[in-house]
Amino acid sequence: MEHLQVLPIKPFYGHRPNEMELEKASNAYLMSLLAIMAGMPLPIINLFASLLFYMGNRRSTWFVRWHCTQTILAQLTVLVINSIGITWTIQVFFSDKTVTNEYIGYIAALVLFNLFEFATTMYAAIQVRKGEIVHFWFWGELATMICPPPRIMPQKPASIPPNNDPI
Repeated sequence: MEHLQVLPIKPFYGHRPNEMELEKASNAYLMSLLAIMAGMPLPIINLFASLLFYMGNRRSTWFVRWHCTQTILAQLTVLVINSIGITWTIQVFFSDKTVTNEYIGYIAALVLFNLFEFATTMYAAIQVRKGEIVHFWFWGELATMICPPPRIMPQKPASIPPNNDPI
């Protein structure tokens, strides 16, 4: 899986997640998988499930919010690709469109993409729960731009003597 970058559980942008954070971040990925079982033909259900999980965790730590954001971005891609396939299939069955080689090729690619996405999401959920950080190829960087890591402020000295130089 070259498109995933797995980082060991070293501090993630200066933050070491605890067990509860690891479980919540892993659940962000699992939420989209559970929604697949509930609403297989409707791709929007997966996105809604991920959005609801994000809304429930929006005041959580940055680590959890980042993984929720990455999951939502991945689900947006799945939504677009599956919506095109569903629309095309409805047109084939309920209008004068015919089954073409392009349609068969798109549906085959759609099935392969969904299987790949399912496996990738399952892998990410397992790795994150183990404490490893998983960056999706494109979505990881975009998630970092949308949900930037907290700034680590340098520590100031306890007291700064006043400057009494007359200038």
